[in-house]
Amino acid sequence: MLAYSHGCACRGAAITLAAMQRFAPARALFYILPQIALATRTRGRMTQSGKPASPLKAAIVQVTPFQQNCTLLWDDVTKAGAVVDPGGDLDVIERAIAETGMKVEKILLTHGHIDHAGGADELRERLGVKIEGPHKADIILLEALEKQAKLYQIPDVRNVTPDRWLEEGDTVNLAGHTFEIFHCPGHSPGSVVFFNRAQRFALVGDVLFQGSIGRTDFPYGDHAALINAIKTKLFPLGDDVAFICGHGRPSQIGIERKSNPFLV
Repeated sequence: MLAYSHGCACRGAAITLAAMQRFAPARALFYILPQIALATRTRGRMTQSGKPASPLKAAIVQVTPFQQNCTLLWDDVTKAGAVVDPGGDLDVIERAIAETGMKVEKILLTHGHIDHAGGADELRERLGVKIEGPHKADIILLEALEKQAKLYQIPDVRNVTPDRWLEEGDTVNLAGHTFEIFHCPGHSPGSVVFFNRAQRFALVGDVLFQGSIGRTDFPYGDHAALINAIKTKLFPLGDDVAFICGHGRPSQIGIERKSNPFLV
């Protein structure tokens, strides 16, 4: 769910909302990240098969009343890709998929809160794909999505069980691009981060935000565990790593390490 705070303009990050191009009008906002943000990072890099890495492209679709960043991520050559955290507004997500021309191979979940996972089961059914993530520690949240939906008066939400739980050290393959999995509990017990080392890019869910961190005042939240995960797992990835988070603007690890008030 939401960060403690959002706001303040981007501070020079290589991958920022200010640098994004508004791709298509919709009730939810749809931004496509500029090629410079991801594609230029592939020069000289190789995939796990030993072939030169083709660019990854990403787009953000803001969904649900919580303005959650559902991310579309796809290979620029094959157009194969994934939908990350389809919390709801599935018709909007499917319109965005159609406009990018991507071919969805799978759904990825960073954690089990309703704004990230509420639409996952229905989208799996619509697209005929499988769901990977989060860590199994979030099963208690995923099995209570319908209960949460009644509390927040959000329609069309289903409980969901992923086809594959993810553990620390696992990898996820997306169109030949390998994402390493880091289990980062605190905002939720089973939050995971997806990291593509070749393109220096991560999907961090609600673990870390521009200028903030994920809330830990929910049931099962753990502030100390969250801070520890950020400092021991995300910071070592490198200051140059760009990331898309679950709400608000993208940022870079180095910017947050140096200036995030919850971490300095």
